[in-house]
Amino acid sequence: MTTIAAPIVCLLGPTASGKTAAALALAQDTPLEIISVDSALVYREMDIGTAKPSVEELASVPHHLIDIIDPADAYSAAQFRRDTLRLVGEIAARGRRALLVGGTMLYYKALTQGLSPLPSADPDVRARLDADAARDGWPAMHARLAKVDPVTAGRLAPNDAQRIQRALEVFEISGKPMSQWIAETPAEEAGAHRFVPVALEPSDRAVLHARIAERFALMLRAGLIGEVEHLRARGDLHLGLPSMRCVGYRQVWEYLDGDVDYDTMRDKGIFATRQLCKRQLTWLRSMPERHVVDCTAADAPQRAQDAVRAIWNA
Repeated sequence: MTTIAAPIVCLLGPTASGKTAAALALAQDTPLEIISVDSALVYREMDIGTAKPSVEELASVPHHLIDIIDPADAYSAAQFRRDTLRLVGEIAARGRRALLVGGTMLYYKALTQGLSPLPSADPDVRARLDADAARDGWPAMHARLAKVDPVTAGRLAPNDAQRIQRALEVFEISGKPMSQWIAETPAEEAGAHRFVPVALEPSDRAVLHARIAERFALMLRAGLIGEVEHLRARGDLHLGLPSMRCVGYRQVWEYLDGDVDYDTMRDKGIFATRQLCKRQLTWLRSMPERHVVDCTAADAPQRAQDAVRAIWNA
């Protein structure tokens, strides 16, 4: 007799959609542990700009994959997949439910579908691409990518430096576009686990945009500039690192460099967050299997809880 694996709910959504509040509410009457699906929350010393759960919230329920690496280091989607598959097994062995919560859709895709075996990074190629970008700008590099890999370029923003660089690097090393590598790689199963996405999406995007603007203003009032000043003072961080490319940190760094004034920094931070939100929603809407909850509804937290519990009890 085959045993059907219990579903592992993944509470996904764009920034400011209320994922953390819904997850903590679920933890009030369910023995669960939260696994973060967020590429910014992995970094230590980056609390305000990542909207990291408070000390009290982190203490109220076990959290995983938060504050696990230094901002000078990198954490890949492949590492996330390995860590999460290990964690869900350990959590189940403790008799508790794993609840995945976050908005880094590449992590979710890596978890549920695996990753294609792309060529390893080449420091020399990356250095050359960085030099070209410093001279020509990332929009010009995006245009270069569009000529050799229009599929990948079509899903990247012109200033998405990290992903544009990686796609160009893959092409230069292998002579094959990244999109072709991905298309030729068979889907990889996520072991015996069954992941079910619950997506917090806005019926009115203007409401979410207003939340984003208010939240960025709150981050600035809470000390985001001081947080970035502290990181800069370390002396080993720079804008080329994945950590400092996180939304908000790049814009404040440029402000501290004197490249933009305060109002421009604030506006650019809000705009970058909205662009991130747009990309997250595009990812979500490509997943027909998701259960959708309107995150702008007045009773959104309760709707999210009801959706998760319905999956657990099915």
